Amino acid sequence: MRTGLTVAGVLAVLLLALVHVTNGRARPSTAHTCSATDRQFIETARTNMTALELWSEQYQSGDASGKDVEGQARSASKIMRGTGPTDSALQQARLLVIGMLSEYAKAVQQQERHRDSGPHVYRAYRLANFAHSVLVRAQEPLTHLGCDVSPLL
Repeated sequence: MRTGLTVAGVLAVLLLALVHVTNGRARPSTAHTCSATDRQFIETARTNMTALELWSEQYQSGDASGKDVEGQARSASKIMRGTGPTDSALQQARLLVIGMLSEYAKAVQQQERHRDSGPHVYRAYRLANFAHSVLVRAQEPLTHLGCDVSPLL
């Protein structure tokens, strides 16, 4: 029960980080692009975040193990490393999301070992906040070019 609540808390923190705008500073981009690889990055990120959310829900209900969720987060991180967006904001978001997924995997691993997952949760939360800020700032120009980042917000 305690493990499920902790993972639920971790997931809630990560999801809130993607929902709320922060005061973090991101380097402004002077020009945006909306290439096929940019659209592929957006779809890949959306798919992997949705999958991770589902795995986390299954973990909370007892239908998946912590090892399953950790593995999904590591797999999502590896998949995101394989993307290559050309837009500078999406490149920055990619690096932040990879870091967030890695820290989330470490948090679940620590939780499963009955150790303090707090530092990893904190880093995952901060990285998610920064990624959200980057995407919010780039949303309007990318939308005008045909890249809708709203599924990632």
